[in-house]
Amino acid sequence: MTDFFQEDLVSLHKKLVNKEITAVDLAKAALDKAEHAQKDVNAYITLDRQGALKRAAEIDAAGIDADNIFSGIPLAVKDNIVTKGLRTTAASHILDNFVPIYDAAVMEKLNKLGLVVIGKTNMDEFAMGGSTETSFFGKTANAWDHTKVPGGSSGGSAAAVASGLIPFALGSDTGGSIRQPAAFNGIVGLKPTYGRVSRWGLIAFGSSLDQIGPLTRTVKDNARVLSVIAGKDPRDTTSEDSPVPDFLANIEGGVKGLRVGVPKEYFAKGIDDDVKATIKKAIAKFEELGAVVDEVSLPHSRYGIAAYYILASSEASSNLQRFDGIRYGYSAREEGQTLEDLYVKTRSEGFGPEVKRRIMLGTFALSAGFYDAYFKKAAQVRTLIVSDFTQVFQDHDLILGPTTTSTAFDLGSEDDDPVKMYMNDLLTIPVNLAGLPGMSINAGFANHLPVGLQIIGRPFDESTIYRAAYAFEQATKLYEQYPEVSF
Repeated sequence: MTDFFQEDLVSLHKKLVNKEITAVDLAKAALDKAEHAQKDVNAYITLDRQGALKRAAEIDAAGIDADNIFSGIPLAVKDNIVTKGLRTTAASHILDNFVPIYDAAVMEKLNKLGLVVIGKTNMDEFAMGGSTETSFFGKTANAWDHTKVPGGSSGGSAAAVASGLIPFALGSDTGGSIRQPAAFNGIVGLKPTYGRVSRWGLIAFGSSLDQIGPLTRTVKDNARVLSVIAGKDPRDTTSEDSPVPDFLANIEGGVKGLRVGVPKEYFAKGIDDDVKATIKKAIAKFEELGAVVDEVSLPHSRYGIAAYYILASSEASSNLQRFDGIRYGYSAREEGQTLEDLYVKTRSEGFGPEVKRRIMLGTFALSAGFYDAYFKKAAQVRTLIVSDFTQVFQDHDLILGPTTTSTAFDLGSEDDDPVKMYMNDLLTIPVNLAGLPGMSINAGFANHLPVGLQIIGRPFDESTIYRAAYAFEQATKLYEQYPEVSF
């Protein structure tokens, strides 16, 4: 069986071209690994054995495209990205029988390249959560320690990659939902610049914040995936018509001479001491490699949590109105009930507690008499956060700091305290509010668990992020360390 820990996209492609393996071999390996790991990790909601093997056989019959590195490669997709003919649930009871009739924009691009979708990964319901514990389909476990959370909301995608179940996966990031699980699982996760990747076909949570991005084991693989999913899409009005560069062109350019800012707020009270120590060592490595490091300030970042949960919840309360029990998904229809009764019963039974909590918060913030005091004020804070980043980036190329306030915490330990759970996004949320690109890469270990280093760049400058991440990755070789899987 293929060991995905020992392979990257280049090595897998070479073996496919040389006929050492087939696309069917890879699909079977990914499916078998996923099935064996379900009990311990629960990374997937839906596995598509029949569809994946049929697709792989068709690719083998047509012949592997030697000029296309993605030809015949298996992947996993977060279950809020719609896939034609393959159940898409957003980890919610209200969509547990929903089979889309079209593909998301990113899936159209990947399907044209001959990739094979193995299945849909577990997540927090409607991407609302930071631990992949709010899913209707059960909790996902961390790849390194199955008693710990994998992070969220893209926890299934991160755990699948980190556990060696799949070469790469897609996730989505609204307030840190790619970077935080990437940090907790010791892999590479990128949130692209807002508008870099089409959101068409992504089940919306916070429309001004959501972005699809890749989770991989290595930096170069991450760059390869972004290069094929990025680009203008006329169906998404927030999609930017910005040229998609060759992210690999200067990836080996090193960091010598780069100006790096380290926000003092990212090392304030509330950040675990072991995390701080690990990140400081990582930053020292950047200095050793030739980067110029300065302390900077992002003074309004401390208000990010409060602003985000007002803005994101307000957008969610609007976006989730479409789930009414009439057009698609779960319906609590009963003989003789009124339309209002159908709405109430369907949503009461179909949505989980965290989704209901955020709908109520958002509806309150948007209500007459409270809009100015809450939503408008949060939008003003967002502008101040954007201004802080703009000022730092006037004379700095990148910002470095921890991705998370701690390493992965115990499953179930924060279920009863939503505010404590929200605070886990303290360091990632400002990036979404500002629409910037941000990456998490493994910086080392604390208490035998991975610690994520967050690298933040200027708008549409993912290339510099990849260049810095690759330099650190090659200097430390931390990607060669991976968990011992027991399945």
